[in-house]
Amino acid sequence: MAAKEKTIYACTACGYESPRWAGRCPGCGAWNTLEEGVRAEAKAVKPAKQRPGSGAEAMLISDIPEDEALRTLTGINELDRVLGGGIVEGALMLLGGDPGIGKSTLLLQVCANLCRQGKRVLYVSGEESARQIKLRATRLSISTPGLYVLAENAMDNIETRLSELQPDVMVVDSIQTVYRPELAGAPGAVSQIRECTSLLLRLAKESGTAIFLVGHVTKDGAIAGPRMLEHMVDAVLYFEGDRQQEYRLLRAVKNRFGSVNELGVFQMTAEGMQPVANPSERLLSLRAKGASGSVVYCGLEGSRPLLCDVQALAVPNTWGNPRRTVSGMDTGRVALLLAVLEKRAMQRTSSQDIYINVAGGIELTEPAADLALCVAVASSLRDTPVGASIAVMGEVGLAGEVRPVPQCDRRVAECARLGFDTLVLPRASLRAMKPPEGVRVIGVDTVMQALAVIFP
Repeated sequence: MAAKEKTIYACTACGYESPRWAGRCPGCGAWNTLEEGVRAEAKAVKPAKQRPGSGAEAMLISDIPEDEALRTLTGINELDRVLGGGIVEGALMLLGGDPGIGKSTLLLQVCANLCRQGKRVLYVSGEESARQIKLRATRLSISTPGLYVLAENAMDNIETRLSELQPDVMVVDSIQTVYRPELAGAPGAVSQIRECTSLLLRLAKESGTAIFLVGHVTKDGAIAGPRMLEHMVDAVLYFEGDRQQEYRLLRAVKNRFGSVNELGVFQMTAEGMQPVANPSERLLSLRAKGASGSVVYCGLEGSRPLLCDVQALAVPNTWGNPRRTVSGMDTGRVALLLAVLEKRAMQRTSSQDIYINVAGGIELTEPAADLALCVAVASSLRDTPVGASIAVMGEVGLAGEVRPVPQCDRRVAECARLGFDTLVLPRASLRAMKPPEGVRVIGVDTVMQALAVIFP
């Protein structure tokens, strides 16, 4: 007699299961996250194998040896930077990003580099056939011994091949396509993702194999599946950028073996993902000289200072309601700064259509970019260009005051390295720093002072 199937609704954010649909999840309170699934009542559900206890005794923290984690370089400097120095033995890492942004390409290049170091690598694909992976490898000029390809999505078979080959590194592309046959639900269901990730985590810790998981993303940009997926892994990496853009950004939003918010810059080429060693110089190489509304700003991404071009265009409005179009910055923050310019700096922004853009597809989240945006808008309103050797940074408050920015000395050093000899900074940031030789540093307290310095 066939097993009776019962419809359930599982939350994609927390995994809560409910017999009926609801607009709000009773478990975590998220809205519109309950998805329909099928659970077989008569079929026994075998839970994931649990790692046996070691029977270890409690130790004083001072008696624990300080052995550093063994790391393996990937051969790609930008990826090693984001990972905190390389791949840690037995780590479980999750890589997410939009479709077609280059996740599989980057990991295939990493596999090839590791094989050249004498490592044994297993590439598991649940979406593509072995022939498709071979075609991509041929296009990337990859043909190295020690790279095994497995087109499989059944977790039991993957576990068997892992125990047979004992690879140093394994890639699972993607975790949403892998399933356990003894569990109910299709691949990608909340229960399947949770159990498969739990099993891969145990295998990574017991065997010492470092495992990369590729994760699909939802329309909101979050990794698909239960939120606990990101809590189970050791590192979470996000690929950012548009497929139409030249540069792709790789961020670490979680890393148990290194710092978070590190940034790696890549360029998609016919030969694959190529790291950009000097992104500041690349981003400023095509900057329009002598054009109004363009200001250079030095941001900080993790431990890396990054120079970018903040652009603004102000056009007189003829339709009554001024238009605001923003790319690369928070729209609410831009509206706040435009109000400060109108009230505190006497800049007529309410009758202008304002267009904001950060060149190169960079997303600026730091408030240190406030002053650069204000100067760019004022430059476009006056139709007066900012000097080509001037860089601006500082946080702007509602009273028009310019507040200090963190790690200002590192930003100044990066600006000086690229030839900027005039820097407009918050006056409070100058107290704890010594400017480099040949660099003129101007401290300001308000937006009005900054505009008076730049547009005398």
